[in-house]
Amino acid sequence: MTAPAPGFCLTGPSTPVAGLLREVWASRRLVGVLARKDFLVRYRRTRLGLIWAVAVPLVQAAVLAVVFSSVLPQVTTSSGSGRLGSYAVFVLSGMVPWAFVSGALPAASTSIADSANLAQRIYFPRLVLPLVAVVTACYPLLATLAVFLPVALVLGPGVQPELLWVLPGSALAVLLVLGLSLLLSAAQVYLRDLRFVVSAGLTVLFYLTPVIYPLQRAPQVVHDLIRVLPVSGPVELFHRSVGAADPLMWRSVLASVVWITVFGAAGLVLHSRRDRVLADLL
Repeated sequence: MTAPAPGFCLTGPSTPVAGLLREVWASRRLVGVLARKDFLVRYRRTRLGLIWAVAVPLVQAAVLAVVFSSVLPQVTTSSGSGRLGSYAVFVLSGMVPWAFVSGALPAASTSIADSANLAQRIYFPRLVLPLVAVVTACYPLLATLAVFLPVALVLGPGVQPELLWVLPGSALAVLLVLGLSLLLSAAQVYLRDLRFVVSAGLTVLFYLTPVIYPLQRAPQVVHDLIRVLPVSGPVELFHRSVGAADPLMWRSVLASVVWITVFGAAGLVLHSRRDRVLADLL
């Protein structure tokens, strides 16, 4: 009795990680062109244009501040020496990085599958597609920062060097989305349910991450868990910019760096091994 013939298996040559990164660098102009196109297309037919990118987190922060102001009327500063004058600016400081992550991660994690038509026409490193999604999301982030800083100056602690913490906070948020999306964008080609997992996971993470409440207000038993959540690092750096960060903020920052490293390294390995066949699987 003869053994059954093996089924069809789609394989292709792998690309070394170093070679893949060189190809991505060579495609940097393509990243810029596609990012600008996606950004312009997103807001081209709207009357308010880029204002929507700023208005959404502002409206969310205002609503949350009004709803929760009676529950959390004051926020202890990171130094413990006083009170932050406005709960609204505390919420806004958390909403800026969260709005970026919650907007960019779903788009970046499905970027390869959503760009099937482009990916099947010409060859370029598929790693370019999540990178384009992240760069596109940076335009609204810059606009939101341009609004947040004046609000923080007026309603927050005023002109202080601590406001500069928004720079590493923004960089960490961008790197976090990029690191997570490197793995998720390739894995989503094989597991299409991941888009729903990411959406549901972000909903849960919003209430677990200290975006709208200081970590000290959460039950003591979950403090260590909250500190190692992916987005806690960027959020705490933004809270630090208005003087309301967790005293153990660096644990959150370190945890975010670990998330970036693990997911980014795993994503690079997966892309290097499957880059040549990802388009054929779409």
